[in-house]
Amino acid sequence: MSGILTYALHSQGEFNKTALGAVSEAAAVVVGDGDDLTDEFCAGLGAYGAQKVYRARAPEGLAQPVVDVMAKVIQEQGYDYALFGGGLLGFEIGAGLTARLGAGVTMEVTEVRVQDGKLVAERPILQDSAIADVGYEGVGVIIGRLNAFDANESGGGPAEVVDVDVQLEPHSTKATMVQRGEQRGADVNIEDADILVAGGRGLGNAEGFELCEQLADALGGTVAATRAVVDAGWYPYAAQIGQTGKTVAPKLYLAAGISGAIQHKVGMQSSENIVAINKDPNAPIFEFSDLGVVGDLNKILPKLTDALKAKKTG
Repeated sequence: MSGILTYALHSQGEFNKTALGAVSEAAAVVVGDGDDLTDEFCAGLGAYGAQKVYRARAPEGLAQPVVDVMAKVIQEQGYDYALFGGGLLGFEIGAGLTARLGAGVTMEVTEVRVQDGKLVAERPILQDSAIADVGYEGVGVIIGRLNAFDANESGGGPAEVVDVDVQLEPHSTKATMVQRGEQRGADVNIEDADILVAGGRGLGNAEGFELCEQLADALGGTVAATRAVVDAGWYPYAAQIGQTGKTVAPKLYLAAGISGAIQHKVGMQSSENIVAINKDPNAPIFEFSDLGVVGDLNKILPKLTDALKAKKTG
């Protein structure tokens, strides 16, 4: 099997967790125009499995300069695959690279395996009810579902760092970075939480999330959300769980006003304990919950919060 190339997004001296998940067994491209791309920093990707790191001086955090760099490395070094861990920037770079190289592309990939010396990407289809195996002729661009690839430290030694001199395309310098952020709500961290209180459309409006926040605070947990409420602007994208959001596995997952569509289920079904509160007794989420409560969450959540607070002070 020929080599795999990935892009290692970084900010403020740290590599992005999603990017690190794609680094294992791959060479990596690191792009930046500051002084933080030291040999030690780049070579540190070896701890996650990278064998070689290509370092290029270009605007970092923008898609088109990275497309220029990765296309040059792939064409000159003969890499057959470009792998991205997910996220909006990964999708944008992957799409640009596909168009530039005339490559085959697969998005929302959940697993990659080697078969007969070539990579095969596994992608859920039909609302995650089936899995499609995808192979490639020529260069293959594989874009993972967000958080599909775990960032594992392999304990490997420092990676070889190779400097790449690239001539950026004229259109690649038209955009400039105005403000950097991890989407909206960068401070929301649902992946490492042991307890999640997730809100859906049943909350009624953005203010309804105050009930979830109060309960999460009483439980010592974190608030999460469904795609529908994120799309409505009720809560940050960083808290989104599901097929187009994050995959979580907390010890306790409390779903408030969430119907339990398959797209949401795939993001939280590995939770150890699932408690659902919904006024609809036929809500699909009750089918895979450990405990289901049929009732008005606007009455249940405050009482549950008060009970927890009373227990702590009692």
